[in-house]
Amino acid sequence: MEKFILALDQGTSSSRAIVFDHGGNIRSVAQKEFTQHFPQPGWVEHDPREIWSSEASVIAEAITSIGIGGKDIAAIGITNQRETTLVWDAATGEPVYNAIVWQDRRTGEYCDSLKAKGLTDSIRKKTGLIIDAYFSATKIRWILENVPGARARAEAGELRFGTVDSWLVWNLTKGEVHVTDVSNASRTMLFNINTLEWDDELLELFGIPRSMMPKVCSSSEVYGHTKTTIFAHEVPIAGIAGDQQAALFGQMCTSPGSVKNTYGTGCFLLMNTGTKPIISENDLLTTVAWKIGDTVNYALEGSIFVGGSVVQWLRDGLGIIRSSSDIEALARTVPDNGGVCFVPALTGLGAPYWDPYAKGCIYGITRGTTAAHIARAALEGIAFQTMDIVSAMEKDAGVRLSELKVDGGASRDNLLMQFQADMVGAKVVRPKVTETTAMGACYLAGLAVGFWDGLEDIASQWQVDRVFEPSADQDSVSRHKALWKDAVKRALSGK
Repeated sequence: MEKFILALDQGTSSSRAIVFDHGGNIRSVAQKEFTQHFPQPGWVEHDPREIWSSEASVIAEAITSIGIGGKDIAAIGITNQRETTLVWDAATGEPVYNAIVWQDRRTGEYCDSLKAKGLTDSIRKKTGLIIDAYFSATKIRWILENVPGARARAEAGELRFGTVDSWLVWNLTKGEVHVTDVSNASRTMLFNINTLEWDDELLELFGIPRSMMPKVCSSSEVYGHTKTTIFAHEVPIAGIAGDQQAALFGQMCTSPGSVKNTYGTGCFLLMNTGTKPIISENDLLTTVAWKIGDTVNYALEGSIFVGGSVVQWLRDGLGIIRSSSDIEALARTVPDNGGVCFVPALTGLGAPYWDPYAKGCIYGITRGTTAAHIARAALEGIAFQTMDIVSAMEKDAGVRLSELKVDGGASRDNLLMQFQADMVGAKVVRPKVTETTAMGACYLAGLAVGFWDGLEDIASQWQVDRVFEPSADQDSVSRHKALWKDAVKRALSGK
């Protein structure tokens, strides 16, 4: 009987479930958007119950649409929005507060105080991360400090912390399993990427009891089995990776020096650096890519906070498009940006600027500016941010980028991909299956249960859809870069 792998892709704006067969083909997809909460400027939250209920509903939809059940699923792989922070009651599973999303900036001032104390270098050496509100540690601390009774309950061992992967596993196993994998742990600012353990000094610094923390496992092993009524049969949960590391694996960037960029809500560019962490000298992050067996791979990462979400803002905030898929057609109605540059710092700027106080900026507007110019400039803003990270990564790695593998929703936008190739001066390669985040989770889970024989078996499934070669003349590229540089100066906070 044919077996399948079920990949759960729990993202920032939607929950998805994708069923893959042994050939790496997608057999069914179900997706459901869920509510974004913005209680104050700079605050972004999700309801943990809605994260779980939306994921549970798409699981049911994905498997019933092709008439399969738990007995037909060889394993479940999970990939998730990273850094997003959940705290819940260990006995009841009830969240004590909404999930604080990775985009949330409420702990920015506290991060400034840590920098002022001279902790930047020591934290970076241990975690590979810069001090920023982006990561989980300051979010956990905020919940313990601001939710009535949370600190006392945590000290009494009654609360659990998890990133979204941990929350899904907890619910899938009805509270029997509290785990995370090394890739998600490395995004908390509490995990020592050299020893691969929670760091006691950092837990003490942030006032977080060790009893809250999940067990850290590899990215490909059987963590437990489902207990939920979604499945009539128990299914092994066998793969976990943060969404960007999962995409790196799904793109088969398994050799040092290989690079991918995912165009999702944010954009995340990762370079596999092999089995030793490289600490960036150009304000990139060092992160654990994955652990399979006893082998750990590391990556350099550049994080862009606002990528595809700028298109959502054009749709929901400005109302200049009806759906996100309309942006390319609108942008193509004008031959160029008309001198308009859009710095999409809607939640601050990530790498390599790390300015949480930067503000979005549409620069160069004149009487002749149209919605189409703004749409085109928004797409270009995504590519410019990626260009800045490629430049920093080339300096750290000491090599020129020759190829950039791309995935994620916006990678299907041909106008954006061509502009990206022009701005980085390297070919941009889009695979046939752009669902590489879910595919990475699928492969990790399948490897753990012997669904595939090894990396060679799955590498043969990766296929190219289209290659975008740089074609713009150098004068045009230089003008675009100068306009971007000028606009970014205006968006930065000056703090």
